[in-house]
Amino acid sequence: MTSGTPGINEKVLQYETFISEVLTYSKKVLEQRDAVYEKIAQYLQLKNTIQSIQETDSKELKTDVDLGCNFYVQAHVPDASKIYVAVGYGFFVELTHAEALKFIEKKTNQLTEYTEVLTKDAAKIKANIRMVLEGLRELQGLKDLPENRRREEV
Repeated sequence: MTSGTPGINEKVLQYETFISEVLTYSKKVLEQRDAVYEKIAQYLQLKNTIQSIQETDSKELKTDVDLGCNFYVQAHVPDASKIYVAVGYGFFVELTHAEALKFIEKKTNQLTEYTEVLTKDAAKIKANIRMVLEGLRELQGLKDLPENRRREEV
């Protein structure tokens, strides 16, 4: 064997390692984007709930509260004119319905912009993977050239 063939094999191995690492990172980016979509859905659900409360013009509210693991308990809220909204990092803020709707609008816009960034990142990663795969195809094509086969046989 000459030094040409091991160089190609090393390059192929480097490309395969790179693709594996990038695929792992790509998966994390897509999972992160899905988590942001879930947050957006929760905020939109809260927005719909607030609008329903406003439409019925009711001061009190009966609802089911998820305690975790899909265990629910009924809750009675005597004064639903103000609500507590999770603003991040475990903090809750008491807001009026109008304030909560403004907050939800800003937060969903911010999260939507973030999902767009994550989607662009995922597209760039996919383009890089395609480029590396093309490089792999070229290297494997070089490996199959007659002069390289003869070197391997010697």
